[in-house]
Amino acid sequence: MADYDLFNGDADGICSLVQLRLAEPRNSTLTTGIKRDIKLMGHIRPEAGDRITVLDVSMEKNQKGLHAALEAGATVFYADHHQSGDIPDHPALSAHINTASNTCTALIVDYYLKGKYRDWAIVAAYGDNITQVAEELANQAGYNTAQKLMLEQLGVGMNYNGYGASLDDLFYHPAELFRIAVQYDSPFDMIETRQDVYRTLTVGYQEDMDKGLSIVPYRETHPGEEKGAAMIMLPNEQWARRISGVLGNELANQNPDRAHAILTEREEQVDGKPTYLVSIRAAKNNLVGADTIAVKFGGGGRKGAAGIDRLLETEIDTLWAEFT
Repeated sequence: MADYDLFNGDADGICSLVQLRLAEPRNSTLTTGIKRDIKLMGHIRPEAGDRITVLDVSMEKNQKGLHAALEAGATVFYADHHQSGDIPDHPALSAHINTASNTCTALIVDYYLKGKYRDWAIVAAYGDNITQVAEELANQAGYNTAQKLMLEQLGVGMNYNGYGASLDDLFYHPAELFRIAVQYDSPFDMIETRQDVYRTLTVGYQEDMDKGLSIVPYRETHPGEEKGAAMIMLPNEQWARRISGVLGNELANQNPDRAHAILTEREEQVDGKPTYLVSIRAAKNNLVGADTIAVKFGGGGRKGAAGIDRLLETEIDTLWAEFT
């Protein structure tokens, strides 16, 4: 019999597993990766009697591996807040799925554990940008402004640590970050004891964000235009690959009437010219169209936020035309 813990490499996935393993320690094999690495069930080969925990990755994207695990005779605990697809009706599956917009996996686990390690759920909620819920729970716990800020900064830092094109781009491997965090019943104890980790996460995030915000737009419409747009070009560097996924959110907060396209240069070239990873954010005050544009270039996403995995340099003009 083997134990496997599969979890998303962001704050939500890590904090979910921290809660569960504080409540029920296991010597398990950890399976995780960068934030967008979500097909984790395909990384293991379960056998009869194995115990598998899956956290914060879409069941819909892991259906094949889930069915294989259940058919092999493994038991599966699955908690998540993304789209699930059809949930198998199987006695060996314990599914805890809630797709409400005001929850995250760590809050689902918090409910399951009856609030035993709620501070870690608060950290995850801050990190997953469910700020109102995090604030409410922190206020119920009686935390002051300084304490709430510490939990928020830890959550944002842990979440940001999952961003990058590969594990080499991250400050910490998510499995390493979990092993550090699970030593502490309270995130406050971790912050106090591991100031080195706390500083690396929080300072690293802020330094990357400052670099990103200092980039002058490659193209932009005239200020004050009714339908504003801006295109930001980021270099093929580690800090840029990390910040590309969240820079658009911050720019949208600062310029709610403007849409943004964040183009990050990739390693791959075509005919000696660079290719780009694209993150699209619709104007915060008009959350439509991001997915429509992305699909035209082989990408996808939601109306407010979408992405393109590979944009050719020759397609930049066409993308800008679509954008404006």
